[in-house]
Amino acid sequence: MKYITNVWSLQPRTKIYKNTYKQIEEFNSITQRLYLQIYRRPSSLMINLIQPLLWLILFGALFQNAPIHLFTGENMKYKEFLNPGIIIFTAFNNSINAGLPVIFDREFGFLNRILVSPLINKKSLIYSCITHTWIITNIQIIIITIFSSYQTKTELKLNQLLLIISISTLVIISISSLSICNAFILPGHIEFIALTTLFINLPTLFASTALAPLSFMPYWLQIIVCINPLTYAVEIIRQNNLHQQILFNKNIISTIWFNVGFKESIFILIFINIISFILVNKIIKYKYD
Repeated sequence: MKYITNVWSLQPRTKIYKNTYKQIEEFNSITQRLYLQIYRRPSSLMINLIQPLLWLILFGALFQNAPIHLFTGENMKYKEFLNPGIIIFTAFNNSINAGLPVIFDREFGFLNRILVSPLINKKSLIYSCITHTWIITNIQIIIITIFSSYQTKTELKLNQLLLIISISTLVIISISSLSICNAFILPGHIEFIALTTLFINLPTLFASTALAPLSFMPYWLQIIVCINPLTYAVEIIRQNNLHQQILFNKNIISTIWFNVGFKESIFILIFINIISFILVNKIIKYKYD
């Protein structure tokens, strides 16, 4: 036994450290390139921030006298009801466009230069797009949350903000992965924008509880809403804001068919994250090969 040599001891550790350092350097370089694009075009960032604020102000003013407590059974105003929906819609809207830099790089030929470059980990392109979207989106979500708490005159607690960021992170990772997957599959940015903006964006928003409670909808729409993962993200944040604490045993989705609790909703979002991440890795590996 004393003559058996550990395989790990035969590997040069300096090479492993160098590879790790180069992977981090690759990731930082690609991410800085994405931030440089925003720095040169700050109007896109401002539009993405102004749009959810307009939804929050206009929809909140339009339905401010709506008897929302009759449908939810909770004592809340429509502005308080709307805030979680706008937060998740912001995360979804930014994430669904996460693949736009990739598809523009494809069309202009920069993606080929990146792929033929001596990258150690070609998945750095995926991770950088998701990280870039996560940071920009969470900055917007924090601003929207502060604005909403000021508008509704409610106190914003740290645990609420952390839960909002955590649930938004699950939405961002899953939707960004699918968006990057579409960027490799679709032929061009026209098809990408048509698919995301016209076919996916607004229908996904209206087929959730972001703007209206579940009991307000017809039965056929309730089935579609319960399939939509954004519904669970919205309801988790909404119940947490309402009760000022996490109630793991409370049902947040109640229909005539089934009830879904707080824990089950989080498990659904995590499961969708795992599936989408595996799917995008398989497809992009196939495209690379």
